[in-house]
Amino acid sequence: MGIPMRRGVREGHRPEFDVRRTAFGFVLLALLVCGAGLAARAVLESAGRHPAIAVASVVVLVAGAVALLRRRRSRRAAARAAAAAVETAYEVVDAALEEVSAAEAAPVPVAAVPEQARPVDYAAMDPYDFEEAVAGLCRRDGCPDVEVVGGAGDLGADVLATTPDGRRLVVQCKRYTSDNKVGSQDLQRFGGTCYAVHEAEVAVVVTTGEFTEPALDYAEQCGIVCVGLDELTAWSEGAAAPPWYAGAAVQPAEG
Repeated sequence: MGIPMRRGVREGHRPEFDVRRTAFGFVLLALLVCGAGLAARAVLESAGRHPAIAVASVVVLVAGAVALLRRRRSRRAAARAAAAAVETAYEVVDAALEEVSAAEAAPVPVAAVPEQARPVDYAAMDPYDFEEAVAGLCRRDGCPDVEVVGGAGDLGADVLATTPDGRRLVVQCKRYTSDNKVGSQDLQRFGGTCYAVHEAEVAVVVTTGEFTEPALDYAEQCGIVCVGLDELTAWSEGAAAPPWYAGAAVQPAEG
């Protein structure tokens, strides 16, 4: 009994054409092309937002392409191509990481602090600078026609101005130390000229020190606004309203 022999493909002859095998090959190729296109589109969309992720995706695609090339080319040529692709990808990743590190290390610009918001040491000023500083606060807060008139023969007025609501403002500046308080005699001299001579509607005494109790009592009777160092600092830093809002219509002291 003879054993049936399986016919094989003879050497030097191509196998017969197989429709199913060919269709499967085309479907596989189409899937590979579509997948590569979608991956490339995703990489391009995310490249601007996440450069490191985009570069990593490129590395994966390159590795996949190299794997396909290995089936067509020699092992040595594919290895050289893969090494070159990986080296290029690493260079791109290193460049992207350097840019990110440089951006993180760059100093963040700090907004400039407005000059008037910075703490001011009024006690360290000389009397003339102190008068100019008080005049500057009046200008800052909307007083027109601000004028520094302090000096010999000023008759108690160092700064003259008009308040934003139209009242005449007369300010006397006392740059005193903490142990030299403004006394009642200082207030009396100012009270005797601010209304009668300068026709004040708002009278203010500003000092870098403090006021004695008798001085505060006299100022309350005459309608004079007293601004000590704490009140001056709050006014300067915008934590308190300007002093002319503390004085309503005032009347000159009797006698």
